Order: sequence, then C-alpha cells, then structure tokens
Amino acid sequence: MERVAKIVRWMFSSQPGDGVRGALLPRWLFLRLLGMIAFAAFFSLALQIRGLMGPHGILPAGEYLADVARVLGVKRLWFAPTLLWAGAGNEALLALCWAGMLAGVALILNLWPRVSLAIAFVCYVSFVAAAQDFSGYQSDGMLLEALFIAFFLAPQGLRPGLGAHSPPSRMSWFLLQWEWFRIYFESGMVKWLSGDPEWRHLTAMDDYYQNGPLPTWVGWYVAHLPHHFHVASAFATLAMELAIVWMMFLPRRWRIACFFIVTPWEIGVIVTANYTFLNYLVLVLGVLLLDDRFCAWVLERFAPARLQNFLALPDDMPAVAPTIAAGRRDVRHRLAVEHAILGAVFLSWIFYVTTLGMLEMPFGAVPLLPRGPMTALEPFRIANAYGLFARMTRGRYEIEFQGSNDNRTWTEYSFRYKQLALDARPGIYAPHQPRLDWNLWFASLGDWRSYPIVPQTEVRLAQGAPDVLALFAKNPFPQAPPKYVRAILYQYWFTTMAEKRATGNWWKRNYIGVYAPVITRAPADPASANANPDRFVIVQMPDVLPDHD
Repeated sequence: MERVAKIVRWMFSSQPGDGVRGALLPRWLFLRLLGMIAFAAFFSLALQIRGLMGPHGILPAGEYLADVARVLGVKRLWFAPTLLWAGAGNEALLALCWAGMLAGVALILNLWPRVSLAIAFVCYVSFVAAAQDFSGYQSDGMLLEALFIAFFLAPQGLRPGLGAHSPPSRMSWFLLQWEWFRIYFESGMVKWLSGDPEWRHLTAMDDYYQNGPLPTWVGWYVAHLPHHFHVASAFATLAMELAIVWMMFLPRRWRIACFFIVTPWEIGVIVTANYTFLNYLVLVLGVLLLDDRFCAWVLERFAPARLQNFLALPDDMPAVAPTIAAGRRDVRHRLAVEHAILGAVFLSWIFYVTTLGMLEMPFGAVPLLPRGPMTALEPFRIANAYGLFARMTRGRYEIEFQGSNDNRTWTEYSFRYKQLALDARPGIYAPHQPRLDWNLWFASLGDWRSYPIVPQTEVRLAQGAPDVLALFAKNPFPQAPPKYVRAILYQYWFTTMAEKRATGNWWKRNYIGVYAPVITRAPADPASANANPDRFVIVQMPDVLPDHD
C-alpha cells in the first residue's frame, strides 16, 4: 500500500521534489498564453452572445434549458452543467463573458492561476452546455479540456511567480501533451480511416483554401500555387499527423525539433484559414514540448535583461519553498493533498476516456473496457475525441438572407465576416469566431431541416430583433422589418488570377435556388383574442435539393 501511495504521489503531486523537473519556464509561458486564448474566446462571445442565445436570439438558452428541465428533472444539472440555470437573460450571458474575460486577464497577469482557471472553465462550460448548435465545435472541447487539466498544472498561491515551490505534476503535464498529440494523430487517423479518395490520392488540398468556413486573402493566393505544391501539402499533412508527432515521446532534442516543425505549420494554417482559436491553442500546447534548459538558452540570447531577471530560475527548487507560519503551512498542506487527490481521480479518468476514444477509432467498441466513464464525462467536454477534415468538402456554398416587402424585389442582409460580395477581400479574423457565419457554412452543405438556426434566423429578421440584426453588417430595413424573409443558396469559387486582374473580384458564383422556406407574418385574426402577433406562415417551400453538395 505504501508503494502504491508513493507512485500516486510521484504522478499527481505538485510538491517540491515530486513534480516535473525542468518545466517551470514552459509552464509559465503556457499559462500566460492560455490566458490570452481564454480572454479572446470570451471577448468573441461577448460581441455576439445575445444574438446567438439571448431571450430574443436565434436559439434562446432559457427556452432550451426549460425543455431540458422538463425532460430530465434533477438530472439536468449533470446533462447541462451551466450557471445559466439561475437565469439566462442578456445580463446573465454578458456577466458570464465578463467573468471569463477577467479570469483570462488574471491568468495572463499570473494572479491566483488555479482560481482563474477554475472560473474560466466554469464560465465556458456554462456557455457550451446551453448554446446548443453554437457550441458543437472541436475548438470548444479543446479549450475546456486544456483549462480543466491546466488547473492541476498551475502553481498554487496568489502571486506564485515561476511556482518553483509548486512544480507541475507529471500527470497534468503529460495529459496536456497528450491532448496536443491527439489533436494531430486522431485527425490523421480519421483522414486515413475515412477512405476519402482526396486524401488517398493527395488531392485534398487542391480546393481546401477555397472551401473552408471563412477563407483568408492569404489562402486565396496560396490556392493559386501549382498543383504539385498542393500534393506536397497533402502528403506533409498526413506525415505530420500520423508520424512526426510521435517525436513527442522521444528524448528532449527530438521533442524540441518537433516543436520547430509544427510551429511554422500552425502559423501557416492560421494565416490561410480562420479556424477561430483552434490553431492558436494547438500552437500554445506545443510550448509544453520545451524545457527550462532550452527556454533559459533563448532568454539568455534574445531577451532583455529585465525579463531575464524576472524569469530567472532558482538554483535549488526545494530550497525556495516560502517560509510561512505553521498554521498556514498546515492549511496549504491540506489543500495540496486535496488537490493531489482530485488530480488523481479526474486526470486518471480523463486519460482512460481519451485512450478508449482513440482505440475505438480504428477498432470500434472495445468489449473489455466499459464506456460508462466516457458517457459520464461527455457533458463537460473535458475528454474529447478529435478528428479534423476526415472528408474534404467538395464545394463552397453560401446562404444569403434576404428581405422583401412585395415578394418580388429582394434585398440582402450582408454579414460582418462572411464574404458574399464578389469583390470582398477575404479577411483574417481568428481567433474571433463569428458563430452564426460558421454555422451557416455547415448548414449550406445539408438540408435546412437539419439546421434550425436558418428558419429561426428568418423569423428573427422578420421580427426585426435588434440582437440578431447586430450579428449582420447592417440592417437594410431600418424603418420596419420586411414583410417577407427568405434564405437562398449560391455556389462560390475563387476567381483565377486573370479574372481578378480583369474584374477586381475575388469570387465568382452561381445561383442555386431558395434554400429554406419563404416566410411572412400570419394575418391577424380579429375573432381571436389570443392571436399571436409573431406567428409566421410559409408562402413558398425551398427548391434546393438536400444533396446539392
């Protein structure tokens, strides 16, 4: 029993002599960068959360939670772990965002990092649990997983500095590296296991820059590079995801070399595609491939003297533990023991679930390994399976909302970020994620019945809902909402170099048809005292087939 306790302490404790040696500087840098990502994620939400899930938004969180409560009863607290059970009005939604932003700033400033991480996690899982279709992204799961595990990585104390008295536990350090590894390797596995001929024939990158959710102007130029460049890119993607990332498990020189391979790659992805904060987070997790020796070498040669002094490593880690009164020492010891016990439970749980998820990708269900622990953690999104671009999108489609007062002359609602005008230069917006624009990209590839955000947005535009209108670049009907609203579909392509020189357009497009029902406000019924003034009826069904892609 004593030997088991020693092993558990060696894996999960963050006391001097027990934690990971040579990891103080990478941890310090990782937590500051993670705080920046958390701040960016909450700031992005604050700009749009009322229109997405406010009481008069597209998918109101209050209505959703009421439905969950009716179906699940007390189980709702586990199925939807959110603070919004106490209220889901606009004030509560914005308070959630502000609390998350303040926690991100505190983490950047190294103020009480464990508390800051706990607040950021609780606020973000509260959003994810109630946002429905607007939180189904792998980036959301990645951030929640990183925040949760980082709570066990972070040093204790209000102003811990480098945290030499509280080094990172081995298991928390490994699980964050494990998350980084899985993001790559599982994405490579799903690409190969899907049997997509574009990956098998190395043509997956030919239209990649054009067909993503929000292309960039850099991606436009890269898309026009010769075909052999795209073949090489597809091969390099598979090689990196399936082979190169295994360097993480090799000695330090290999790990550092791996860092310098994946970092430029991620920077290239960031500037050629707007994948929110996803690639920034992968980039930041890669910092954990480094160690103190390398970071100190970089500081010595490139950092100003003030920063070198601020981040100076102690000569003897155990010796720098602060001298505190006996009572406070006892309290701190009890907290450290409780922290280690929680870490042993939850980090082991996460490792089991993520390992099982990886095994199930190629082999299916593993009979001897129970799935109950996996199901139990699903609502919290802290043990995820990843898999980016298993199948490449075959075309680029765009949904455009339009309003009319006569059902003949239609005026478009232009987006803030999605480029519908042919001469609009694709921008670079990440780490900001305009979630309506993103979700419409997914909706454009399928049938409107599977994407309630489309008819719901039509209804809100017909109502003239201010919070939803704020998601668009402008309101083309400032005096009164239009009598009719519809959603139409186009297919888009990048112009060629010659076409752009001749016309100045970045895009060309072809009209496909009406994507979702055309709606109008139902006529008032003078005989009914309880008539709903916001009841809408369909005046035309869509003419776009679900298999247009």
